[in-house]
Amino acid sequence: MKYNHKAVEEKWQKIWEDKGVFHASEDTEKEKFYALIEFPYPSGQGLHVGHPRPYTALDTVARKRRLEGYNVLYPIGWDAFGLPTENYAIKNHIHPEIVTKKNIARFKKQIQSLGISFDWSREINTTDPEYYKWTQWIFIQLYKHGLAYKKEMNVNWCTSCKCVLANEEVVNGVCERCGSEVVHKVKSQWMLKITEYADRLINDLDLVNYPDRVKAQQKNWIGRSKGAEVDFTTTTGDTLTIYTTRADTLYGATYMVISPEHPMIEKWADKISNMDEIKKYQEAAARKSDFERTEVAKEKTGVRIDGVNAINPVNNKEIPIFISDYVLVSYGTGAIMAVPAHDTRDWEFAKKFDLPIIEVVKGGNVQEEAYTDCAKGIMVNSGMLDGLTVDEAKKKIIDWLTSEGKGHSKVNYKLRDWVFSRQRYWGEPIPMVYCEKCGYVPLDEKDLPLRLPMVESYEPTDNGESPLAKMTDWINTTCPCCGGKAKRETDTMPQWAGSSWYYLRYMDPHNKNAIASKEALNYWSPVDWYNGGMEHTTLHLLYSRFWHKFLYDIGVVPTPEPYAKRTSHGMILGENGEKMSKSRGNVVNPDEIVDEYGADTMRLYEMFIGDFEKAAPWSKASIRGCRRFVERYWNLQNVLIDGDKIRPELESAFNKAIKKVGEDIENIKFNTAIATLMALINDISNVKSINKEELRIFSILLNPFAPHVTEEVYEACKLGNGILAEAEWPEYDESKCVDESVEIVVQVNGKIKTKLNIPVDADKDTVLELAKNDENVRKAIDGMNIIKEIVVPKKLVNLVVKP
Repeated sequence: MKYNHKAVEEKWQKIWEDKGVFHASEDTEKEKFYALIEFPYPSGQGLHVGHPRPYTALDTVARKRRLEGYNVLYPIGWDAFGLPTENYAIKNHIHPEIVTKKNIARFKKQIQSLGISFDWSREINTTDPEYYKWTQWIFIQLYKHGLAYKKEMNVNWCTSCKCVLANEEVVNGVCERCGSEVVHKVKSQWMLKITEYADRLINDLDLVNYPDRVKAQQKNWIGRSKGAEVDFTTTTGDTLTIYTTRADTLYGATYMVISPEHPMIEKWADKISNMDEIKKYQEAAARKSDFERTEVAKEKTGVRIDGVNAINPVNNKEIPIFISDYVLVSYGTGAIMAVPAHDTRDWEFAKKFDLPIIEVVKGGNVQEEAYTDCAKGIMVNSGMLDGLTVDEAKKKIIDWLTSEGKGHSKVNYKLRDWVFSRQRYWGEPIPMVYCEKCGYVPLDEKDLPLRLPMVESYEPTDNGESPLAKMTDWINTTCPCCGGKAKRETDTMPQWAGSSWYYLRYMDPHNKNAIASKEALNYWSPVDWYNGGMEHTTLHLLYSRFWHKFLYDIGVVPTPEPYAKRTSHGMILGENGEKMSKSRGNVVNPDEIVDEYGADTMRLYEMFIGDFEKAAPWSKASIRGCRRFVERYWNLQNVLIDGDKIRPELESAFNKAIKKVGEDIENIKFNTAIATLMALINDISNVKSINKEELRIFSILLNPFAPHVTEEVYEACKLGNGILAEAEWPEYDESKCVDESVEIVVQVNGKIKTKLNIPVDADKDTVLELAKNDENVRKAIDGMNIIKEIVVPKKLVNLVVKP
């Protein structure tokens, strides 16, 4: 009987959903397991075969855990606000809400066709007012606790999307969404004080099971460093404060550099004799991204400020001040001291502008052939610090600066506060109003959600204002504080808002009185296993950890971290080895694969394609191999015999397979788990039959990877009561997993002569005797003198011989 995947898969998908087989239970007495994938953004293109890889992986784990008796929550929803939908809507003149509904319907149908065991009863959508009501509620709490504020600042402006981007959304100098040029503009923006949580975001990584590369990316992005703030007075009487990790090198500071946007420039305007040159440079710097400005390899440019000098606090010497675009106003204080003898960038700048270079750490000059790390040298040309080690000098200079009132120790971070405003339509309205009398005031919580109004024109404006700025009837309102006239905030939240807390809503998605009930939060928290892309490590993952920690601080959630475990998957590439994209013409549509080969075949292939954490190219030939495996399993029905226990000749193979498949699923080694099942079916073929107990166990082991065909075989062959999804994961006997023999290599003078299967507990003398008695080895050593016998237990024998 030929396997008809279309009929079987449709049948079981309906049964599962009709029975609510994968709906999480309300029984809080059971041990819980909360598996989570990053919920998809429903784009107009639909799924390609790369999208289901993480869904299938966590589905494999979730299905195994259900079979082990856990109460599993494996939910799904839609991250549906944001620029891609809005840009598509603008291009095609279709309202974003209509586009979103259409895209979600397509994505949902595609995902359901794969048989992923999502709990569809908990489906959420970030564009649903009943959902974003609580996104707005969280924003109000952030505001009330001083963590949301509005500020006039220099921001990243995408020239195509026509909106402000957070630093994390600018990749290699361009918009991470559309790839267009990003320039700087000064705008009034809502900000979130993620910097208040910088230390905890680093320190609490010790509480979680994340890959080292994820932890490293977060730590590097936050960029914690210990140093000092130093005050340089100027010839105008003003003070320029700099941050440095190397206050010990102050005697080597021969000039200063401030960012082109530094506010002191305007203050000094009447004292600067080359202001026209300064302004021209400022305009050029504004057209560059932070990435371009700080690129190490680029040529250093700058303009000396004529008319104002700085005074080095340790020796009272006047030094020139420059503006240069490699200094950012957003990092540190927007000003630096330059020590060209011990910093390559400063040295290049000093050589270009013919500035003094003074060595202050012996052997640490960046241009010396015998250059050593200047953090390990001895201080020279440094007055009170001469002869000290760098570490001793750091302590002494900070103590001196503090006692003289010229500086103090300081911990600094590269992390900037989160720019939270977007001048676009398709996002959550920010629940704030502005009143001339009361200033910015949050809405009364009882008036949430503040719904996004329907508009005819949602195109971004050229002047940088949100499309909502045109809606005077919506904008004009009353102040929640004094009852006077007020205006609504017209900027909307970024896409990252709704995804910063969605995992909490899954715990109790229909609650109208809270994010989720205390009982649900206490039971399901934290997420036990969260899988997502590495590209979100310094975006979503960092943001959601910040929001969670805030909610923990105000008593909303019971754990300090949202996710106990995080894993990241490699992407599936096109057959040409390049990233899948329409422009490259290498996108593979999963609908076509499911139609031709079946969902189980596609699931097996996506898990078998290679190391889950690494990228892998798609292969049509390999997917056909997975289909053949499905058919081999299906055809086991043709050799089925009675039997209620595993036969002796298969006992070892089955026990090893149960152990190996279970361990590999937990260790995300899905490819080797499937290889184990393929080897097991070969063992079964060798004995030319399979009994009912053996087929039952094999079906359960295969089920997390290929759920439809295994359900059908389980039912057709009456392998148990009820459906397979409600069966129990098999146990193994450890004593049956021990190999009775092991294969070793036998070498003569390092060259392989044979391979032998020997008893696993054989002693050295027995191993040598077996090796020497092998026919190929006897020929190689005949007439030779054995001068050395090397035995590596359970691996190899090497006989060293000479005539």
